[in-house]
Amino acid sequence: MVRWLLPVTLVLLVLGACWGLLVAPPDFRQGNSYRIIYIHVPAAVVALAGYYVMAIAGAISLIWRIKMADVAMRAAAPVGAVLTGVALVTGAIWGKPTWGAWWVWDARITSMLILFFLYLGVVALFEAYENKAAAAKACAVLTLVGTVNIPIIYKSVDWWYSLHQPASLKFTGESAIDASMLYPLLVMIAAFYLLFAVSMLLNMRAELLWHHRNANWLRQRLDVS
Repeated sequence: MVRWLLPVTLVLLVLGACWGLLVAPPDFRQGNSYRIIYIHVPAAVVALAGYYVMAIAGAISLIWRIKMADVAMRAAAPVGAVLTGVALVTGAIWGKPTWGAWWVWDARITSMLILFFLYLGVVALFEAYENKAAAAKACAVLTLVGTVNIPIIYKSVDWWYSLHQPASLKFTGESAIDASMLYPLLVMIAAFYLLFAVSMLLNMRAELLWHHRNANWLRQRLDVS
């Protein structure tokens, strides 16, 4: 899967970045500073979706005790943490010219920071336990509890007064963004989804190779390769 997904991911990243940064028109209010959305929005969207992937893997691990679910949960956590960190940093860069401040304790930003710590918590828990079965169980519980934060992130701009702008992309109704800016953004979101998938699969492969590093079947396969 990685063999096929990786080139498609790279093509979409280059296409979306060039389209959004070089071709899309400037915003009539923010000028060219808005172009950071082509990194900020995809990173934030996929970071939220990635947490659901991790939580589903955690639920499967708790209910059916499937070891590959543990591997998937562990593989998703660092990728999600990086994406959340990118969303927070790019949001701060965008906020400085827009709000006049790098950081405000806005409801959306604060809940995204909590998401970042949840991802880091899963990474830390896996490393804290010597018993990997106990580590997987603790991480699964944490991921499931942490899902409460995801709808809060989505609805924070509607539930509380917020400096953060409302959602420009909507599943129902017309999106509040012009098509010339929307299409490259959709390409970048698709590219980030694929980037998450590729990174997670590579992490899973690395985890399995390390876990089975002394297995005869792996040695034989490496010798054949």
